[in-house]
Amino acid sequence: MSALVLGHKNPDTDSIIAALAATHLLLARGFDVEACAQGEPAPETAFVLERFNLTAPKIVKEVADRDVWLVDYSDLAQAPEDFSKCRLQGIFDHHKLGDVTSDTPLECWIQPVGCSNTILKMVCDYYNVAIPADLAGAMLCAILSDTVLFKSPTCTQMDKDAALALAKIAGVEDINALGMEMFKAKSNLNASPRDLIFRDFKDFDMGGNKIGIGQLEIISLDMISADLKDALNKELAAVKAEGRHSAILVLTDIMKEGSEVLVASDDASKVLAALGANGNDAWLPGVMSRKKQVVPPLQQAFKA
Repeated sequence: MSALVLGHKNPDTDSIIAALAATHLLLARGFDVEACAQGEPAPETAFVLERFNLTAPKIVKEVADRDVWLVDYSDLAQAPEDFSKCRLQGIFDHHKLGDVTSDTPLECWIQPVGCSNTILKMVCDYYNVAIPADLAGAMLCAILSDTVLFKSPTCTQMDKDAALALAKIAGVEDINALGMEMFKAKSNLNASPRDLIFRDFKDFDMGGNKIGIGQLEIISLDMISADLKDALNKELAAVKAEGRHSAILVLTDIMKEGSEVLVASDDASKVLAALGANGNDAWLPGVMSRKKQVVPPLQQAFKA
């Protein structure tokens, strides 16, 4: 039975494309693997898959008794519920080291870069595995998405170099134009408040507290009406009530390069203080990255 190559819950573009890229890499190295996902592609990811004529990975909810490779995460909160019953084989990730464990030695490629697909490009180069044009284009899009067109503080020179190399393979001449097409797709707000919150949502264990953090990236926050913001706040309270200490939604303005935060919490003042916000709807200039600018200060606050 093939091993599963699996991204996190509520998959974003990096998670789904990384599953495809890691599967290509591992197959070339002689492993029997198949790409999987824990959910349907979000609008941006659907655009990328259609743009480069790729098929979305099959959806998997259970991994018991299977060999599993993880891409784009290593936190149990983002894994299938029966993850403890699988056999972890390896990890390709660019986040903090999470709390997954293994019974046997495993292969890990974890680097402090802006995107998991940057790491996969590096590993493909290491093993001399050629990347086909369609996959290269999708990997390029994943890097543009995760680094917000290289504007995110998580972006490194390694991400930029990988993007340029992938663009050449894919025959993409105007990276910025491709990125803006993606972000227009990502800015589609034609969904329920709950779907918008969970479009890119991750749960974290912080000091024994379950903290859920969603991020909604759009070209301009002016697209979010007062009525929609009220609906998001109401739904966020419902999400918090599902067993979480806090539910947070980071609303990121891609062009203005900053974010607002919506918070439903048992201790909203603690959450807002950790993020440097003086209340809901506070503008946080330069805050673009959940991974680097939202999760670390919250983890530090909840250690106390």
